Amino acid sequence: MKQHWKIGDIAKLTGLTVRTLRFYDQIELFSPSGYSDSGHRLYNESDIKQLHHILSLKDLGLSLEEIQLVLKGDTWTPSDIVDIQIDRVRKNIKTQQKLLAELERVAEQMNCQEPTSVAEFISLLETMKMSHEKYIIEHRLNWEQNFDQLGNFLNKN
Repeated sequence: MKQHWKIGDIAKLTGLTVRTLRFYDQIELFSPSGYSDSGHRLYNESDIKQLHHILSLKDLGLSLEEIQLVLKGDTWTPSDIVDIQIDRVRKNIKTQQKLLAELERVAEQMNCQEPTSVAEFISLLETMKMSHEKYIIEHRLNWEQNFDQLGNFLNKN
């Protein structure tokens, strides 16, 4: 069995981008246990277990800052994590309810052929933006992977 993995190997194993792993190292969330003679990051089995723990906490909805606190020894019970998730779901529901109400109001005005003010459209667009922020964050990882691939392609040429 392999004793050490390079950052590209870890990226392939986890689906994270090299850029993300470097960022985690930069913010001291996840750092390699060693470096090769040529300066490449080297990860061992213990590092992989720690990354799995980080990704599990991230999947539970914790922010990177919250994950750092957990890893530094702040005691978070499963109940605390569930409470955080409940709070985030409630915020998401409120945003979606606001968006629905604004869309219904604009649709009603359009059906009655009433003019919709610029302020109403701006409010609707702002609510739509808040609603789509989660989508954008979730898809940022995919964009980072594409940028990494493009960077690798450009570096080879």
